[in-house]
Amino acid sequence: METKNTLTPNNILERAKLVLKIESEEIKAQIDKLDQSFISACDMILSSQGRVIVTGMGKSGHIGRKISATLASTGTPSLFLHPAEAHHGDLGMVKKEDVILAISYSGETDEVSNLIPHFKRLGTPIIGISGNTLSSLSKLSDIHINASVKLEACSLNLAPTASTTVALALGDALAIVLLEMRGFRTDDFALTHPAGALGRRLFIKVLDIMQSGECLPTIQPSKSIAEAILEISAKRMGMTCVVGTNFEALGILTDGDLRRIIGKGVDIQKTVVEKAMSKEAYSIEQHSLASEAALKMENLKINHLLVLDEKKKLVGAIGIHDLLEAKIV
Repeated sequence: METKNTLTPNNILERAKLVLKIESEEIKAQIDKLDQSFISACDMILSSQGRVIVTGMGKSGHIGRKISATLASTGTPSLFLHPAEAHHGDLGMVKKEDVILAISYSGETDEVSNLIPHFKRLGTPIIGISGNTLSSLSKLSDIHINASVKLEACSLNLAPTASTTVALALGDALAIVLLEMRGFRTDDFALTHPAGALGRRLFIKVLDIMQSGECLPTIQPSKSIAEAILEISAKRMGMTCVVGTNFEALGILTDGDLRRIIGKGVDIQKTVVEKAMSKEAYSIEQHSLASEAALKMENLKINHLLVLDEKKKLVGAIGIHDLLEAKIV
């Protein structure tokens, strides 16, 4: 096909902005369209003992896959059923206790409509999402959610654009409302996202990456500044924990503390650590998430935290470099 570009650079930006404007306005319009049917859909899914089987053809199918994935990752078991494949054996995945979430903007998509009698025969309840309240899907669904749009973002008003965006947003709304209805927590979310950056932030705890044992720099307050410098240099954390005779945390001595006191011209051989340390050292409990340690350091604008156990005893220390190496920040 011959390319006939009639858009100038300014026209390109204006057209792109118009697409975003149309789609955002159509999503906003859905706010007033939400009604009891949405509540009923949430209640139906929540009370189900099975899974949400999402189905849709073409662009609606692509949206359906994403909705199914979002549901599954937020505590609502879900699978995507391709309408065409369903007629060749995949219907076997559908059980009576499941809930069908069928998406078709026209509500008349043959591949989807032809599945309805099979779902009815199984006794599986159907939630339909379409833009036509008089469609076959609307009439045959147990619950129908209106996803109509006034205008597609396509200049020909043909390509599914605003309509698919609205369907996706409604799917997100379902997933998030169900998440809250289930009392789904951060720990639950972590179980479905064990890999990648998200998994690291949700799974890794302070005790997993903190410095402890022989790697933990410690010194008693009666020791000299010179001895503290040797400990800091040997353990390479940029600080040392100041501990008592029973290994209780008394404070912290950082590179910054050393620079300040050396700048005053003190005798580092005769001056004891107690004269230079910071007594109010910030700490975190060892079972806290590493991401919590990162947030605390960022808010306090510090590079280290002492790590305490349940009895407030020093068990380690964590620094910004530990978080960087673990890819928490």
